[in-house]
Amino acid sequence: MIALFILIIHAIETLAYAVRLSGARVKLLASALSLFNVMVMVSRLANMMQQPFTGSLVDTAPTDNAMTFVEHQFRLIIGAASLGTIVGILLIPTFVAIFSRAIVHLAEERGSIPALLKKGFTFDYVRRGIKHIHTPNFSYLKGIRLQDIPIKLFVINIVITAIYTIGVLSALYATLLVPELKTTAVMASGLINGIATILLILFIDPKISILADDVINKRGSYLDLKRMSVMMMFSRFLGTIVAQLLLIPGAHYVAWFAKLIA
Repeated sequence: MIALFILIIHAIETLAYAVRLSGARVKLLASALSLFNVMVMVSRLANMMQQPFTGSLVDTAPTDNAMTFVEHQFRLIIGAASLGTIVGILLIPTFVAIFSRAIVHLAEERGSIPALLKKGFTFDYVRRGIKHIHTPNFSYLKGIRLQDIPIKLFVINIVITAIYTIGVLSALYATLLVPELKTTAVMASGLINGIATILLILFIDPKISILADDVINKRGSYLDLKRMSVMMMFSRFLGTIVAQLLLIPGAHYVAWFAKLIA
């Protein structure tokens, strides 16, 4: 159940990179970001629901091999994050096609999300939406070349994703390393995720936003925006793989920090 929640969360967060593609496609970027907040709400709800269950894995771990048990469970959870990212990547062509039309309909409804949802779930609109489902294929990557990938941003996004993926998990694992400071260790997870958020805001979001604005203002190429978005999705997947390597070191860092401030 936890893995399912994590899969949903990471699939939605991967699709976030395609929101600007849809917005630039129909020249309604602000509306696109607003509409995507509905999906973000689902992601946040899934995140809130899985956190107590994830914490219970530590509380109910067998006392004789608690660290081994928890590490195994957490690695499965990180694996679900990788799978969710792949699902998000495979859904990109379908998402862009359907989401672009949803943005236009939102504008027609003068920004009313309830009215859009009411219209969208009618039989006629569901039938029309099914026609826009695209089977993933390599033709979507046409025009995207490896030499065009900005290596610096690619690596930074891998690091950000890895830190974000292990933030809470490393903090929970650290409670086994310093049980006398478990409350301090758990609360330190905010520090880890905070670093990832700061890096995201400083280095990633502005670059993609500028590309989207350039497309809308006819100063840039839609292919450049698509190239950047796809690159970010794949670097995000690699970030979830790197997270497997950082899980235990991250826990030791949290344990060290908890001792430092206690």
